[in-house]
Amino acid sequence: MQDQASTLQEQIVRQREALKDMLREPLGQAAQSCGRAWGDRADLDAVLADAFKTLPFGNFMYAMDTNGVQVSSNISREGLIDEDFGRDRSHRPYMKEAVPAEGFLLSEAYISERARRPSLTAIQLVRDAAGRVLGFVGVDFDLRDLPITRELSRQSLQWQQIKGDPSIRGTVFHQTRSDSQMDREIDTVLGVVRELMVAHGIYHIILHFSSNRAVAWHIDDPYRYRLLDIQELTDPDCCLAYPRRPYPKNAEVRASKISPVLQGLKTLRFMDEMLYLRSGTLNIFNGVVGLTFSCDGSHYVPVDEFLDKGAEFWVSGGVPET
Repeated sequence: MQDQASTLQEQIVRQREALKDMLREPLGQAAQSCGRAWGDRADLDAVLADAFKTLPFGNFMYAMDTNGVQVSSNISREGLIDEDFGRDRSHRPYMKEAVPAEGFLLSEAYISERARRPSLTAIQLVRDAAGRVLGFVGVDFDLRDLPITRELSRQSLQWQQIKGDPSIRGTVFHQTRSDSQMDREIDTVLGVVRELMVAHGIYHIILHFSSNRAVAWHIDDPYRYRLLDIQELTDPDCCLAYPRRPYPKNAEVRASKISPVLQGLKTLRFMDEMLYLRSGTLNIFNGVVGLTFSCDGSHYVPVDEFLDKGAEFWVSGGVPET
């Protein structure tokens, strides 16, 4: 299992370093050959076509002068494309980044102009025999085609707070909570939800208290969600519609903590007439409780931290910051 401290950004950095290692040498060699052919379009196209064969996962390869104007054809898998000769690429994202002293740059990802897909471009300075800069060699890549490992990142178990709509936050003290049907039958609802999660394979649930519904995901059918209305949530027979399943051994949340979490959501729902919980989420594999309050601010809190906090925390210090 991947270390929890390995963040999404750290994985992105590792993938980019791996790509740089793959591209630096072939692009350096291509730039040397282009330096000898510079000024002759036919020779430059031929050099780029040979170099492009060493990059089986590139989309296009081309040369530009120091102003970002293309001085070659586009080299593609289908052959030479003449129409981009003379194209001004100076406004493209990869030309706005500073090329390091080593002369090689792997751009940040951007949305391509034509295919409108996530892409990136590798840039290599081209110099003549005397070391003077002539221009650049560029290679465009579609992110989906790159030969990288793409390890799935694991969500960090850290408290995250997200500010909501300012217009809602500004009127929070001019509203009061209205009892919903779920509020009136909250103990039955939470009893049904607990049973579904502990013994019937529901591993992720979102409770919408104000609109009397829940959205649930089942371990046997994880790609589809199920919408549970208030009639189902208040009917214990609802559990008969879900097969009995043992509680997952690899869940972050122990089965014994589900009831305390649900009771915590109940407490936050009724803690204040103006500042109250609108929806609550529990995912037993993430080990995170999601909270969205009447001020529209949201928190994503590790289960143990959530259970350590009482309603007083949210009223006095937790929610007003959202």
